[in-house]
Amino acid sequence: MNLSSIKRSLSEGISRLIFIEPSILSADLLRLGEEAKEAEEAKADGLQIDIMDGQFVPNITFGPDLVRALRKVVKLKLDVHLMINEPEHLLVPFADAGADRIIIHQEACMHFYRVLQSIKALKIEAGVALNPGTPPEAIEEVLDLVDFVQVMTVSPGFGGQRFITSQLDNVKRIRQLLAEHNLKVPIAVDGGIRVDTAPLAVAAGATVLVAGSSVFNDTGSVAENMAALRASITKSQGGT
Repeated sequence: MNLSSIKRSLSEGISRLIFIEPSILSADLLRLGEEAKEAEEAKADGLQIDIMDGQFVPNITFGPDLVRALRKVVKLKLDVHLMINEPEHLLVPFADAGADRIIIHQEACMHFYRVLQSIKALKIEAGVALNPGTPPEAIEEVLDLVDFVQVMTVSPGFGGQRFITSQLDNVKRIRQLLAEHNLKVPIAVDGGIRVDTAPLAVAAGATVLVAGSSVFNDTGSVAENMAALRASITKSQGGT
């Protein structure tokens, strides 16, 4: 192996320490199965499925049947992000449909700890998401229960929004809280992830990037767009 090959392998290794989960909210709904498979072939680390109820957020999207359909098409981790009020009523349907992880919002749960316990009882991973403006301390008392923390860097409800840079402070604070509690939990950033913002999220402490419109668009293939995201991360970490 020559020197350039060694450098390339090291760079690829650095970028693969950061996981990329495409969000199907921005995929072509008429080609959803095909685009999910394209993401899998491009070595995506999972798919995030945004579930919206028109109440907690202003948009309405999918239900358990879509998760069930995707489960038949790909072997990727299916990450179901419940942007809905009273998510406890839909945990079982989504778990039965094939969800590998269910993410709930602290802001949507009256009995937050109990809902997380219910997810864990279904033998799947439990995640928690924080809207912009919600302090990280709001989830400190449940960190021992969660497998995943997701920081929203847009106001949830629609794809293609501008990255809210100030929320990087939340990522840093969550990383600090996890360290204080001796916990190793992935921190995801969701919203506005592009080649210019991905390195910022990683520098703040994110280890998972949820990317929608920067992966599924008309300017490049899914594989090309994911490669561009990974390249931006590698470059920011000193790779070539």
